[in-house]
Amino acid sequence: MISIAGIIGAGLFIGSSNAIAAAGPAILVSYALTGLLVLLVMRMLGELAVANPDSGSFSTYASQAIGPWAGFTIGWLYWWFWVLIIPVEAIAGADILHAWFPDVPAWLFAFLIMALLAGSNLVSVKNFGEFEFWFALVKVLAIAAFIVVAGLAVAGVWPLAEVSGVSHLWADGGFAPNGWGAVLGGVLITIFCFFGAEVVTIAAGETDNPKHKIRRATNLVVYRIAIFYLASIFLVVSLVAWNDPALKSVGSFQRVLEVLNVPGAKLVVDIVVLVAVTSCMNSGLYTASRMLYSLGARGEALPITRQVSRTGVPFVAVVFSTLAGFAGCVVNYWFPGQVFSFLLSTTGSIALLVYLVIAVSQLRMRARAEREGVELGFKMWLFPWLTWLVIAAILLVLGYMLASEAYRYQASMTAGVTVFILLVCFTRQRRSRWMQAMMQR
Repeated sequence: MISIAGIIGAGLFIGSSNAIAAAGPAILVSYALTGLLVLLVMRMLGELAVANPDSGSFSTYASQAIGPWAGFTIGWLYWWFWVLIIPVEAIAGADILHAWFPDVPAWLFAFLIMALLAGSNLVSVKNFGEFEFWFALVKVLAIAAFIVVAGLAVAGVWPLAEVSGVSHLWADGGFAPNGWGAVLGGVLITIFCFFGAEVVTIAAGETDNPKHKIRRATNLVVYRIAIFYLASIFLVVSLVAWNDPALKSVGSFQRVLEVLNVPGAKLVVDIVVLVAVTSCMNSGLYTASRMLYSLGARGEALPITRQVSRTGVPFVAVVFSTLAGFAGCVVNYWFPGQVFSFLLSTTGSIALLVYLVIAVSQLRMRARAEREGVELGFKMWLFPWLTWLVIAAILLVLGYMLASEAYRYQASMTAGVTVFILLVCFTRQRRSRWMQAMMQR
């Protein structure tokens, strides 16, 4: 259920409207391409994780396959991504609650949501699992209900509205009204909706029989992508014109329910989105704390971050990650639309960098395993050709971001943060070598 929850966030329920507006019905191709990329990356990560389950996941594998500098850099980039996503989700949830209870300030709701989830994560990892199980269940049921309702409408048997068929797929300027180049731009939007599937390999380090569960969760990725994303987005673009002005203002799922005259459409979607953002924040806090703990265990973060409670929780890493999230909330409310937006722009290409590092790590470690005659229990398909294809595709998308005026700023900001972390890494290594030389003297 954690692996299911990892790829179902508010980006599907609301953010998909921006993707549809960018590419039109052809966004289905964007989702399919992104889904294929994520499927292949998860297969590669699954191969690495089955061979060596570790809470540091791809950061640990990058250290082993590429070098300590790669594990250090991608680990801190990943931590940075999630501690910025935590306040984003908290603020989104707080805005929904504030709309329901206007007398309570939004900042207080954000504080309470973060405090509640931080407290549950501090008690035991079981609490994180329990929360995420129920969050995932609500999201899965919501998507299943949406597919049933929208499917009935497409079939022409929905009783509350005279809507049927799939004519919107081509009736409003064609299937690709903004050109096929917009499909690649759609990939850049949709890839962040899928980011989070890798959480399962981090969580598996704290479960019984992790190898079996990683293998099973990875094999199910293709079905989750097909059902939750492709089926639901297909129904959205079939029932609502891609250029419907209300699509971006209220979100794709809510707009479909409004067109179908479903009673209380806004309330239903608000409840589901509240669950989705809370779930994403819960996963973000868990993931950030485990990555920080792993960095500490490898000597790449403050030694205090590797302290573990009696229940097995890296409580210092949880506290530090929570405080970083609180700081993001404070900055957002003190300087609305300024500093926090600047910080958030630095995460623009982190997902692609993580996927690139996973692919390169798998390429090197698989080749090493074959040279040493190690038998792997879970393998990437068509090695090394598919791995090289993924690497080429990610480099192509990163190149497109740098060349495109719409995405160049985000790519440049991510590059700036990456260079800064690399400088910190090399400075630490140089200082460590200097201290060792001094001790030898």
